[in-house]
Formats: sequence, C-alpha cells, structure tokens
Amino acid sequence: MKWLWVVAFVVPACTVPYNNSTAGGTGDGAAGPAEWRRGDTVLGTFPAPGLALPNASLAHEGHYSCHHPGTGETWATICLRLGYPPTPPAIECWAISYPQAVNCSWVLTPEPLLETDFVATYRHGVGGATETGECVRMGPRSCSFGDVQMFSLTPYVVNVTAMNPLGAASRLLPFLLENVIKPDPPEDLRVSAIPGETTKLLLEWSPPASWPFPEYFPLKYHIRYAREGDSVTETIGPYEQTSYTLTGARPGALHRVQVAAKAFADAGEFSAWSLPASGTPWTEP
Repeated sequence: MKWLWVVAFVVPACTVPYNNSTAGGTGDGAAGPAEWRRGDTVLGTFPAPGLALPNASLAHEGHYSCHHPGTGETWATICLRLGYPPTPPAIECWAISYPQAVNCSWVLTPEPLLETDFVATYRHGVGGATETGECVRMGPRSCSFGDVQMFSLTPYVVNVTAMNPLGAASRLLPFLLENVIKPDPPEDLRVSAIPGETTKLLLEWSPPASWPFPEYFPLKYHIRYAREGDSVTETIGPYEQTSYTLTGARPGALHRVQVAAKAFADAGEFSAWSLPASGTPWTEP
C-alpha cells in the first residue's frame, strides 16, 4: 500500500485566539474553533489546531480557507496538493549521434504528482576527484552532453537528482561509451515495384539524420517485412548498403517493410524500427 503525502502552503496558521473585541470571548487567550471552507462550500466548524482530512485523496485537492465562525472574517487560506516524494529516477542513456554526444532521459515511478525539479550531471570516471560537468537539459526529463572520448575503458557516470517539496532522490548510471551506441531509426524508407519483376521489390532508405558521420562510422541494417494479411514477420540482414532488392515477394500482395540500424562495428544496440512503408510487386498491365 502506498501512502499519499500532503503538501500544503498555509498563510497564516488558523489557530487564532479569541478576545472580547473579535469573538466576544473571555479574553483568556485560548484558541477557538474556526469555520473551514473549500472554495465557496462550508465544510463546518472545527476546533484547534485545524481541519483534519484522515483519508485524503486527489479529490481533496483545492483551495481551503478558515474564517471567524461568527463574522466570516478570513483568517487564512491554504492551497492543498497531494503527491509523493520522488523515487530514484530510472535513467537511460544512448549515443544516438556517436561520437558527438550522449543523450539521457529518465522516468519516475510512481509519478510524484507534484512539480519536481531535476539536476543532471556527468563525469568521466568513478573516482571522487573526477571533474563533474553539466548534462544540458534538452527537455523536462532529458539531457545531453558532448566532448566524449572514444574507445575509453573508463566509464562515464550520469547522476540525476529529483527534488520536490516532499524530498529528493538520486541515481547513478555508469556506462562505457561504445556500449550505449544506439542510432535513431533509418529514415525516408521507400518500397518500389521493379518493372518486369512480379516477385521483387526495391527497398531504399537513408541513414538517420542524427548520425553525423556515416562515411566514417558506417551502419548496418536489418530488414523486417510481412505480407498483407500475414501475422508472421520475417527479418533478414544485416546489410551494409542503404538499398536492397527483396526477392520472393508474393505477386500482387501488399508488403509492409521496416528497417533498423546498428553501428557497423557491432557496438551497442540496434535502433528502433523505422516507420513502415508498403509496396506491391509489379503486375503486368
């Protein structure tokens, strides 16, 4: 069972002492009850120290106020928000533009439900004297750093800290640069009929635009295809070129094709599959 924590901003406190001029009391300084409202709805009059919500849920979020039970004078307002302290972020880092930069992203489970800030840094090495650099934020939960050293046997370490009003949590992710190479999917996939060939298709694609030097760091490709109506896909490759003639296609059938890329030296992982493209072999007019 997970507990839902409460964040409340209170200005000022609602335990206001009565006196003869404000509440007709005895003037002994005792804290009196207060009328509580949520928005314009009166919740009731409650004794000090204040309103209790024993089984708070997200439905209880909102603006609360406490008032003099006789005159209605506002004593304080509260913005009630519910959420969790952050858990250690689950981090992933990939060199999608090897060897220029490493891109990292992270998620929190469960979601804190509260505004949460992040600090992301990296270092090259695990020793305490290693210089730390900023992992530049690219989005709310992503960052990037460059100036990386190829073929280094010293790991990089990324540190992400999540912080909100209920607490903070950090996680370290060490890795070797070549182990996190993962290109983006190939682009501009085209499937074309070949005139006069009833069982062949021409597949053509481009390396991902984020892969900066395909001539110096070539990619290899896997091809995945399925015929229309078939639930089973076939995967072939790897191939070094950015075109391929698919043979054994079913005459007249629509074929759905995707391509994935990996560094030619076999470091890291294959990309995700490209967007699909479809085509039908040539048919005699």
